[in-house]
Amino acid sequence: MTHSTTDWPSSLNDGELDELDAYLRAHAQEGHLLLDGVHGLLSAIAVGPMRVLPDEWLPEVLHEPFANEDEGNRVLALLAKLNDSISAELDVDAYEPILGEVDTENGPALSAAGWCEGFSRGIDLRAQLWEKRLADDPPLMEMLGPVMALAVDEGILSAEAEFEKLSEEEYDDCLAQLPAVLGAVNHYWDQHPATQAELDALSHSRDIEDEQPSPPRQRSGHWVH
Repeated sequence: MTHSTTDWPSSLNDGELDELDAYLRAHAQEGHLLLDGVHGLLSAIAVGPMRVLPDEWLPEVLHEPFANEDEGNRVLALLAKLNDSISAELDVDAYEPILGEVDTENGPALSAAGWCEGFSRGIDLRAQLWEKRLADDPPLMEMLGPVMALAVDEGILSAEAEFEKLSEEEYDDCLAQLPAVLGAVNHYWDQHPATQAELDALSHSRDIEDEQPSPPRQRSGHWVH
């Protein structure tokens, strides 16, 4: 499929990506998401079962007050543009994950660890809907196979059975499949949206949590942070 330049989504340019990356790195502490993780988080939200408002996902990204109003406006604008670009890219089959880089014996190599961590947190924001559908509809689980393989390989997702580490070729193959996976999952939720019963169950569980906060939830051995 080809597109004219007028169809191409407006994504962050290299300078803007570097600017956002620098801000996130300057304020990062252990467990905080960097640029690849933020992209994974927003990607999961973009292809997920229902809308997630910025008030819900921004606490996963920003952890301290801005130095001043100008910095706050700039960072929020970059995050909003990054968020908007994902859906736009998916609409024209132009999605590409933002990945980290690690040093290996053979030189720098792409790493999905941060992106997978962010993606898992995006799923957690609507965990009840995701988990019920993954349990009830095996094709959705199958679609997410490359993501899960990478997450297991990176230690982000724990599996009940032991798996051998992916070979370099298998790892690269899973990375190459990510755009297609995101497109397929996006289409899946568009064609099979959350049912009223699922939404009612989600609302009921939130009411219970509001009345009596529960301890941190373990996700049945999956998507371990």
